[in-house]
Amino acid sequence: MAQVNFVDVLDDDAIFEGSGWDALVVIATDISKSGFDEVTLLAEHGAKVDQRVGQSPTLLFAPGLAGGRLIISPVKNSQDDFEDVRIFADAARAGIKLAKDAGAIRPLLVVAGDSDERYQFSTQVAALSCGQELWQTLERREVSGDTPAFEAIGLFNSTQASQSLNAIEAGRNLARDLCGTEPERMSAAAFADYCVAAYQDSGLKVDVVEDRDVLERDYPLLSAVGRSSFAVARHQPRVVKLEYVGSGEIEHTYFYAGKGVIYDTGGADIKVAGGMAGMSRDKGGAAAVAGLMKTLSMLKPKGIRVVAELGLVRNSIGCEAFVTDEIITSHAGIRVRIGNTDAEGRLILADLLSHLRIKAEKSVKPELFSVATLTGHVVRCFGGYTATVENAVAKQAGVAASMANLGLAWGEPIEQSVLRREDFAKIVDPSGAADILSSNNGPSSVTERGHQYPAAFLLEASGLSAHGLNSNKPMAFTHVDIAGSATEGHPLYGSPTATPLVGLYKYMTQE
Repeated sequence: MAQVNFVDVLDDDAIFEGSGWDALVVIATDISKSGFDEVTLLAEHGAKVDQRVGQSPTLLFAPGLAGGRLIISPVKNSQDDFEDVRIFADAARAGIKLAKDAGAIRPLLVVAGDSDERYQFSTQVAALSCGQELWQTLERREVSGDTPAFEAIGLFNSTQASQSLNAIEAGRNLARDLCGTEPERMSAAAFADYCVAAYQDSGLKVDVVEDRDVLERDYPLLSAVGRSSFAVARHQPRVVKLEYVGSGEIEHTYFYAGKGVIYDTGGADIKVAGGMAGMSRDKGGAAAVAGLMKTLSMLKPKGIRVVAELGLVRNSIGCEAFVTDEIITSHAGIRVRIGNTDAEGRLILADLLSHLRIKAEKSVKPELFSVATLTGHVVRCFGGYTATVENAVAKQAGVAASMANLGLAWGEPIEQSVLRREDFAKIVDPSGAADILSSNNGPSSVTERGHQYPAAFLLEASGLSAHGLNSNKPMAFTHVDIAGSATEGHPLYGSPTATPLVGLYKYMTQE
């Protein structure tokens, strides 16, 4: 996997020619506060002949400085009450793109400090944004043999940040490759194989379930979604099981279910009018969890155990496809009436969560999460933001609130939604023949509480509803809907973001 390589730089002389760096990229709210008189003087001189200096990203000829190139990328509106650390990410992306276009291969990134608490991680967020800007699709890399744009990116005045950032970026790069690659190259089997290769010698416990009899027995809802795909060998489902165990006494256990719909045709409730385009990105949840496990394996945080299951399924059309009105019994023994085959993600997650629930019953301080590009409704509500919906146990523990605070600080803002009684009412089967109804028969984007009520379904269908506040074994559960945040740019073929990998890692480690 091609990715950027960050290097800590502490020597003030690194900004000068001969230091081994070939461009100086300065990210600052005020260029006069860059910390270097040479930069300030050049900027002031440049502004006399080019009014863009200090207003937009500019490249100045800078004899004596690294590579003779000074790139100034201003941070705008930092005093605005509603801004957040992403303004540093925006400036860094623009600056690093300019460095790339100018031919630099070893740029030095200088992020001028800001006393505002909102920007406490501005250097790290700026660095990670460079990785996002420079990522190239797996298909392109495999065909053209493209290599990373830079040999390295120096992080000025950074102490021991590069190790953490390189591990985070390795996870994000894996997640981008898994999410952003077309459905034949990254079929369920190929997705599983790509993970196995990425985790080689990582210390993670990895198991891939592919036998049809086992899948149909242990993951009945997931297998129903993939029923038509079993007829095509290369499209057959997989479940990838992963486990990380940190050293020392285990103080917390985290469980993740990742939705990996390789391609979503809508099934028998087929997507029409061009609605299938971009559905190869419907595996973003599983991709983000897979990347998170990669980062964990590299940084090896102590005192935590992390267990993940990734459900990899193609929601295919065919004579074997499951249809609405069917009643299918989940792994937890809950009889589910199918309301819409295009609401397949929650079916996959329910079985995964049921398996994780059983493991959590015997674990230390368990917390469960589902991560999925689940609903169009969350996009209607919140645009490009992640949303969380939590059960009462998680709400009492402040899980979503903590995630939101850390996510905001690290450039991955989260909106918090609330689970209400109406959400449980929406999954009642009117016929009484089944225990619950999976969904209504319309698109989530035009359904009231369309991204909240799926969390109610997940609780009931997985058996987690038996682990509420007043149970013998309360379990915190938080559903994370990334339908709006999993990609950026083009509405159908935008670049995967690996969200919410950074926020989840920081939440678990509280770093």
